[in-house]
Amino acid sequence: MPVPRTYRAEGLVLKHQPLGEADLLVTCYTREDGKVRAVARGARRPTSKLVGHLEPLTRVNLSLARGRSLDQVTQAQVVDSFAALKGNLSAVAKGIYVSELVDGFGVEASANPALYHLALETLACLLPSDGQPESELPLRYFELRLLEVSGLLPELYYCVECRQLITPGDHRFSPNAGGTVCTQCAPPDAHLRPLSVRALKVLRLLHRCPLAELPPLPMDAGLARELKGSLAATVEFWLDQRVKSSAFLEHLRRAAETDTTLTPAANARAE
Repeated sequence: MPVPRTYRAEGLVLKHQPLGEADLLVTCYTREDGKVRAVARGARRPTSKLVGHLEPLTRVNLSLARGRSLDQVTQAQVVDSFAALKGNLSAVAKGIYVSELVDGFGVEASANPALYHLALETLACLLPSDGQPESELPLRYFELRLLEVSGLLPELYYCVECRQLITPGDHRFSPNAGGTVCTQCAPPDAHLRPLSVRALKVLRLLHRCPLAELPPLPMDAGLARELKGSLAATVEFWLDQRVKSSAFLEHLRRAAETDTTLTPAANARAE
């Protein structure tokens, strides 16, 4: 039976780039077909019906036509523009980080609905709730679950070398060896990192609990850095490259820390 020339898909726009005089090359992660790269003809013309429908971090329903090398977007309808997220610099930077990782781990023409729904779940939780401080915990949740739905979840309960149950306090973490390592083992070529009991407990909680049901987790700067370092190192090991958007996130974090450490007099001068 021949493959239909046209098809429909629901997807999250990850990125786009200009192509030719008026076209866009759009990368989406779709629920039905995994990662899709397609051309939107004339989408950069002000009169195009596709204007505003293919912005990054937009959930869309797409109609596409198959092509020899690249498919073509024929219609697009916005399902969710994530307008509130895009109005917050920190939240949109986190959203771009999420989209970069989906692009890196997603496979073309290979559906992974769990990854698609994980991305949407995370984007919906990037804005802090009323009265709650801003947190990077949704990103840590996303990184861990991204590894899980990609079949790369690090071991959090047993030593990856001797397979003995990890005793609290008697463990380290290795991004390239596959997770927790007891202090009695030293896998060949393993890059070992310290892993505190608190960090291990948070990682296990992120593994067990849906994002929307996570309890408030007040974390000091040291614990936040430890979680970020362990998960980012694991993600980049499997991705085999640096995550470009992480540098901008770090810049925003440092700027926020500087703002909060200003003295009242300095704050007054800044205003």
